[in-house]
Amino acid sequence: MGILRLLFRAFSRSRRPKLVVVERDTSVIHVPEGRMPRPTEDQRGRPPPIIAVQQTTQIKIVEVQELRGRAWVIDGDTIDISGTRIRLSGIDAPEMDHPYGKNAKWMLVNLCKGHEVRAVFDGDLSHDRTVATCYLPDGRDLSAEMVKAGMAIDWRKFSGGKYRGLEPDGIRKKLWRCDARQKGLMPPGLPD
Repeated sequence: MGILRLLFRAFSRSRRPKLVVVERDTSVIHVPEGRMPRPTEDQRGRPPPIIAVQQTTQIKIVEVQELRGRAWVIDGDTIDISGTRIRLSGIDAPEMDHPYGKNAKWMLVNLCKGHEVRAVFDGDLSHDRTVATCYLPDGRDLSAEMVKAGMAIDWRKFSGGKYRGLEPDGIRKKLWRCDARQKGLMPPGLPD
């Protein structure tokens, strides 16, 4: 299991998410006496049996376009499905140590609780997180739901303005740190 996890992490850092599948096949082959050179005797004077064991390991790399499963919420715009960190596409939510950060996380927890989340990857990475549009079983977009609830704002640079119309009035003043980060107004050296 450890080799699978290491391979998965190595390939998941590339541009597109990949799933590595390791299969082990152990097969016993009976070799007729005349086909294989007679092995030398062991220390007790007995020849070893004429059975060859062949073990092969095949590694298949499969591109994953979509992932489904229970979501563990990390913060207001990051979830984890089956060990894959996923950033919700097109939005920006406050960090955990910012005002409203914990509220944003718990809003996302309540949206995901008891549901299987479907993540459709778009091929981008953001701080070692795979960017994806995530959907609830009823088809609702998690990013849109977070913006409608006033717990995140549209990030036009990445969404093309897709969620801007869903923002409640005055939300950019409430989540001023997210707005400042998008405009590049946060002073360097200070945590976001």
